[in-house]
Amino acid sequence: MIVCGGQLVTPEGVVRADLAVEDGRISAIAPELCGDAHEIDARGLTVFPGLIDVHVHFNEPGRTEWEGAASGSQALAAGGGTMYFDMPLNSSPCTVGGAEFDAKRAALERASLTDFALWGGIVPGNRGALAGLAERGVIGFKAFMADSGLPEFPRCDDLTLYEGMREAARLGLPVAVHAENTGLVRPMGTGTGVRDYLDSRPVLAEVEAIQRATLLASEAGAKLHIVHISSGRGVAAALEARARGVDVSIETCPHYLWFTEEDMERMGAVAKCAPPLRPAAERDRLRAALLQGEIDIVASDHSPAPLQMKRDENFFRVWGGIAGVQSTLAVLSRTGLLACPIARVTAENPARRFGLANKGRLAVGCDADFALLDLEAEFTVTRASLFQRHGLSPYVGSTFRGAVRRTVLRGETIFENGKITRHGGGRMIEHAKTRVHP
Repeated sequence: MIVCGGQLVTPEGVVRADLAVEDGRISAIAPELCGDAHEIDARGLTVFPGLIDVHVHFNEPGRTEWEGAASGSQALAAGGGTMYFDMPLNSSPCTVGGAEFDAKRAALERASLTDFALWGGIVPGNRGALAGLAERGVIGFKAFMADSGLPEFPRCDDLTLYEGMREAARLGLPVAVHAENTGLVRPMGTGTGVRDYLDSRPVLAEVEAIQRATLLASEAGAKLHIVHISSGRGVAAALEARARGVDVSIETCPHYLWFTEEDMERMGAVAKCAPPLRPAAERDRLRAALLQGEIDIVASDHSPAPLQMKRDENFFRVWGGIAGVQSTLAVLSRTGLLACPIARVTAENPARRFGLANKGRLAVGCDADFALLDLEAEFTVTRASLFQRHGLSPYVGSTFRGAVRRTVLRGETIFENGKITRHGGGRMIEHAKTRVHP
């Protein structure tokens, strides 16, 4: 395969060149490669490295009716993605031990269209299971500092988190944390409305938890990844820790960059998430941090649920989670971020941070994972255009620019002009290794 005449978004900059693929890898990038090989006409299109979404909840096995790896990975591919990291919840059982990992890996290998990696969990009482999870190839470990919403995945007290970080450091794997101070999160009972929910999870709860998590990681010698930072103040807290030498990476989500708390009050359950959407001033500070290169990774935190779980007169009982795995590149194209920074926060940085040697870049020797976008084409998100299991998304009705025309995984087209062109075939990829499990 040769991709001809496109604008290639490479680590060195945007270049007009052809891209050749052999045996699933990029074999050459140069002008005038087109000849007798199968050609893809990329004239007028921009070629991005395939998006790597490090934070999704596809809920398989056990809660596949919420999403599932088949529909979730198809939505990812339709949004230009070629790999995802599935969280240890909300699958049932949660991925907190070897048997649970084996069951999830088998389920995703049967169903996933794209490549994937698996997070393991840190919960009270499972420190002894972390080494076995590492041997099986987890990408890292996830812990909650506040209630996860699932009794089977309890939050970590400080000692559990610290000891888990020490074990993760010994194993050479990163720890991802949901950073909210549970003592500052007001429980259900202080009101039942959207505004009550917003007030119950203040920015302070996020900032304090980030400060505490970075201190614990520093003492433990652990690599820390703060997931879904929702505020500019949260980013500042992580940057302060980094300036002190803490090995911390910063993740935010498209919905925090796009929506505000006023949108949650207007849309209701479809926009509920934790941490919640923030005031416009915090959203704007978050966007500024992104444009200044202070945010390392943008991931979707795709967390869908059936419609009945999004309906309750008490907003605290509504299942929280935003479905947006298909919209990451679309949102970023509207933030003012240029092509190369978009590629960095969605592909290059995820691959580098999590040790994916052959992923995340348009470079000779890397896997031929890429997406062809028409950056001038406008489109409006509709329920019918979404490939996820349920059509619930706060992005429905939004108009973006930058339509995905084709997505290619290891040299094979998996999405083209609005259609999935293959089913299954995704592979599990391990942290810090080039080996791919066939």
